[in-house]
Amino acid sequence: MRLRDLPSVDELARTVDDPLAVDAARAVLARAREAIGAGGDPGDLEALLRAELRAARAPRLRRVLNATGILVHTNLGRAPLAEHALERVVEAARGYSNLEYDLADGRRGSRQDHVAAALRRLTGAEAALVVNNNAAAVLLALAALAEGREVIVSRGELIEIGDGFRIPDVLTRSGARLREVGTTNRTRAADYERAAGPETGALLRVHQSNFRVVGFTEQPTVAELAEVARRHGVPLVDDLGSGVLVALEGEPSARDSLAAGAELVCFSGDKLLGGPQAGIVVGRAELVERLRRHPLQRAVRADKLTLAALEGTLALYLDPARAGREVPVLRMLGEPAGSVRARAAGLAAAVGGEVEETVARVGGGALPLAEIASYACAVEEELAAPLREGEPPVVGIVRDGRLLLDCRTLGDDEVEEVAAAVASAREARATAGAEPGRPAAAPGEAHPTSSPLRS
Repeated sequence: MRLRDLPSVDELARTVDDPLAVDAARAVLARAREAIGAGGDPGDLEALLRAELRAARAPRLRRVLNATGILVHTNLGRAPLAEHALERVVEAARGYSNLEYDLADGRRGSRQDHVAAALRRLTGAEAALVVNNNAAAVLLALAALAEGREVIVSRGELIEIGDGFRIPDVLTRSGARLREVGTTNRTRAADYERAAGPETGALLRVHQSNFRVVGFTEQPTVAELAEVARRHGVPLVDDLGSGVLVALEGEPSARDSLAAGAELVCFSGDKLLGGPQAGIVVGRAELVERLRRHPLQRAVRADKLTLAALEGTLALYLDPARAGREVPVLRMLGEPAGSVRARAAGLAAAVGGEVEETVARVGGGALPLAEIASYACAVEEELAAPLREGEPPVVGIVRDGRLLLDCRTLGDDEVEEVAAAVASAREARATAGAEPGRPAAAPGEAHPTSSPLRS
């Protein structure tokens, strides 16, 4: 085909009855001109137009099968929700709700009331507040308690987490002034004591959630910092990062922090807690009320779907045994390695792969040193790209020339889907290898278009 043989945009668009046809036709013809210019065949333009229209209407935010072995995978949406939480979301979303309406009194209520009682019970706090993420929770706490004043924090806690988010930047945006104490590896309560004065608005403790400093180190306890804060009449704010509501070695809980003397504790809802993205603040009632009344609170408040999902998740925690069974991240964390191996063996048998012992991670900035025994189904590395591009997409880890499909983060009900996806990916590769002008990849050789996630 020559350029002069290409139809006009209008001619091609008229072959389908679709309001998006003109834009889709422009895109198809632009690629056709590039193909002809490169000496290739642009293909069936009408079929390409229909494919372009399907792609335009396909959802961009899609369900993904997580075969990476990373339980709280930030890039893959962090923690999956429990079925009970999903039911609460659907119920709240399908119509109207009492989001800010008191059904008993028949007048305006507070959206915080739906989760506050459960959070108080689970943490031992006097009051609770929920905003849209933990960064917002810390920002709001510092703005409400220390705007225009100093916040004292250890140099070893001035951390950066995902996407360049830095604690010093949050302090600056809150209107508070940063006062660093101690050193990167060693900070003592006496350092806070010497720095505290008339300009101090709060003491801030930041849990080193996504890294650990080992060796010659020292950090004051929450109780020691709380004593310094009390002597100077300022609150101690404890940012736990992930935060947990069950006993988990190496990860501090909000209940423990409050019991040790912290007056406000901030943590996430969508990491180890296993709920929706949310920032949770619990602590002394008078301080929580100051946060609630601050003008910034409205800008960072949680919406009804977040609150519904969080309420459903918290309801499970009222029965710890039920939470362990039904909150997906807790279930994956506690599943015996033997069960994971059995799942990997079943997948390997279905796809002709091999079972490989591996190590899973918590992810999401929690328990960075924890290694969880796991098992994966190993298949050929060349499947990484077609699996990512399939429906549903499957994301694994490429290691030592093979693609590992870690079964700790795959449920029993997902193994069959992964097996079907592997078969489809192999068929797609075979078809692509047979296309004119594109040689099939030799065994062990990936096409240059493949860019799988590497460990």
